[in-house]
Amino acid sequence: MGLREFIKDYFLGFWDYETPKVMVVKNRTLGVIYRAVQFLVITYFIWYVFISQKAYQESETRPESSVYTVMKGSAVHGDQILDTVEYARPSEGGDVISTILRREVTYDQMQGTCAEYFHVANANCTTDSDCIQGEVDFDGHGRRTGRCVQYYNHTFKTCEIQTWCPIDEYAVEREPPLVEAINFTVFIRNSIHFPKFKVLRGNIKDASNKRNMQKYLTRCHYDEEKEPYCPNFRLGYIAERARENFSELCRTGGVIGVFINWKCNLDLDPSHCKPTYSFRRLDVRKDQASSGYYYRFAKYYSKDGIESRTLIKAYGIRLDVIVHGQAGKFSPIPTIISTVTAMTSVGICTIICDWIMLTFIDKNEIYSERKFDEVIKEPKVPISTELSYINSYGSNHSDLSEGVPL
Repeated sequence: MGLREFIKDYFLGFWDYETPKVMVVKNRTLGVIYRAVQFLVITYFIWYVFISQKAYQESETRPESSVYTVMKGSAVHGDQILDTVEYARPSEGGDVISTILRREVTYDQMQGTCAEYFHVANANCTTDSDCIQGEVDFDGHGRRTGRCVQYYNHTFKTCEIQTWCPIDEYAVEREPPLVEAINFTVFIRNSIHFPKFKVLRGNIKDASNKRNMQKYLTRCHYDEEKEPYCPNFRLGYIAERARENFSELCRTGGVIGVFINWKCNLDLDPSHCKPTYSFRRLDVRKDQASSGYYYRFAKYYSKDGIESRTLIKAYGIRLDVIVHGQAGKFSPIPTIISTVTAMTSVGICTIICDWIMLTFIDKNEIYSERKFDEVIKEPKVPISTELSYINSYGSNHSDLSEGVPL
């Protein structure tokens, strides 16, 4: 067959009309497969699509949300009493708040010249020629003066730099961890708004008496079963739920995510729309060099008329409050779409069974002959349409309704 004939046959065949033919196959195995596939498809749509995923609802997954946080508590640290101004950053804020658990302090730093830290690259020297004047190493602490000086009370030498002296690696004082912080509480107030459904909810239970509510909020601590509406979370509870050791967090610091999940079925009363909380460590694990959480800040003052500072390297817990929200409500449009999809998908049962029948079952050639008919011209003598019947035990067949048009 030449290319022209092939194109011609393909073009003419494109305009052929195909219609399904009803054929009953008396084969127990094929019948069991057909009903089993039907059962799986129907079960999938009823249980998963409609019940679990609620495909009959119109949904909203990008609500408007606001978060307000406050750290509460006080601790005794040596002769000092620390409050939220001392250990909380910021003392009250939005969706990110941190608390100091351990400090490394360098006191009485002043602008001047001193020896560079010996672990800085090319800082070790024997003569002045080893130090380039004016050179700045961004992994170091300052600008080099060109002199090679003794490293404080040690026998070796390093390049002299102009910076805040003494450098913190040499003069740092490491304070013990703030173990009382395990009982600090974080007040988290979250409001969420679903504009499509005009529903506004909060994680604090509504109360008609504001005085009683204020007393409740000052005494309660969150518990998933006993106090689900209390917005006060102990740091120890958060670390425990995140599967972290609080003592280890005091040493290295860490970032923990507080996830507030709103999954609301608005076919019910909006009062059933309640948040659930989960906690997870967000920074890399503690066995890696870049793990933990810390930051530096300084307190400036004048000493003998000279500007001085106390440098503080603070290790702590940073809490990132992350809000997810999803709401759904019945709507006829997604219901119709899901129902039509379910009914259409039932047709896959016929496709699977036809493929099995024409490929694997004995006498598949007989099945193929009876299933596919080609009518080339309209017959002069009327032919009655018959419902075919095939017995799996032989090639003979009989008509269920002989001579009766469909």
